[in-house]
Amino acid sequence: MNDSTQQNYDRQIAYWLLFVCAAIFIMLVIGGATRLTHSGLSMMTWDPLMGWIPPLNEAAWLESFKHYQQIPEFHELNPDMDVEGYKGIFMLEYIHRVWGRLIGMFFLLPFLYFLIAGKISKPMRPQLVIMFLLGGMQGLLGWYMVSSGFDQTHVSQYRLTAHLMAAFAIFAYILWVATGLLYPRREPSLYSVKPLFWAVAGLTLLIAITVAAGGFVAGLKAGFAYNTFPLMDGHFIPEGYGMLQPYYLNWFENIAAVQFNHRLLAETTLVLVTVTFIYSRKFELVGPARLGLHLMMGMVLIQFALGLATLLSVVQLHLGVAHQGGAMLLFSFALFTLRMLQSTEK
Repeated sequence: MNDSTQQNYDRQIAYWLLFVCAAIFIMLVIGGATRLTHSGLSMMTWDPLMGWIPPLNEAAWLESFKHYQQIPEFHELNPDMDVEGYKGIFMLEYIHRVWGRLIGMFFLLPFLYFLIAGKISKPMRPQLVIMFLLGGMQGLLGWYMVSSGFDQTHVSQYRLTAHLMAAFAIFAYILWVATGLLYPRREPSLYSVKPLFWAVAGLTLLIAITVAAGGFVAGLKAGFAYNTFPLMDGHFIPEGYGMLQPYYLNWFENIAAVQFNHRLLAETTLVLVTVTFIYSRKFELVGPARLGLHLMMGMVLIQFALGLATLLSVVQLHLGVAHQGGAMLLFSFALFTLRMLQSTEK
């Protein structure tokens, strides 16, 4: 097989992987809506094979509702819910789970086609297998998260954040491989972009940490408190920030501290992305690397505005979902920029 033929195959594989990335993004948005509508605990069982099939008659709906009535969320938050109300929250969680299974099919079937057709290079095969295994592990982690809410009114913020960050990690791995296939050759650069590369690498890590902090905000429902800006109920550092002992628990279990940390990280991200964008102009970049920096700069402004609007609106559904989706877009633009800078490095 000559190089041009393999490059054509690699491009086909890259477009497929980008489609999978888009499906993961949709999954993240659905997951955000599921969380904000308190739908995640509505399905009390996990059946990887038969879970495609929802209740098909009234008796099946009543049986499923009966299971839901056994957990604290029903007794403490939804004691007046009837089976019709239950159907509403069930269907959103059902869509979330089915979409996860569809992502598996979106990956597995094309993978088998490319493999049988001999279009996957040997170095690429283990990477694709790892992607598939990570996807399966994410499904298990999702159930592990949901099961933590069966004996309380909410899921564990630790497991929720782990599930969120696993999704970002899988997305990052697939996007990194896909963009590497699309831009395999190094292009000439007027100057060495190594300093800019490491600056964007640091920003990508900072964005990921900010997302993780947002996971704890979501898990503790901290966005429903301190709905003022720039101060938190009249204070820069909220009262009770360090009330828990050992002190580090405040970063994960203290609503005031968790929200303050997320705010501070988001503000730092906004400032540093802006500084990096201005700094990047000295490199006279062209093509995809320049596009990535502009996308990252524009998205950080949008994401910060979405976060502020979500906070001040006391987490309206559409704003909360958009803010979660915006986080993945910002992260993807940063990762894309990093990959493109790697391609332009001499």
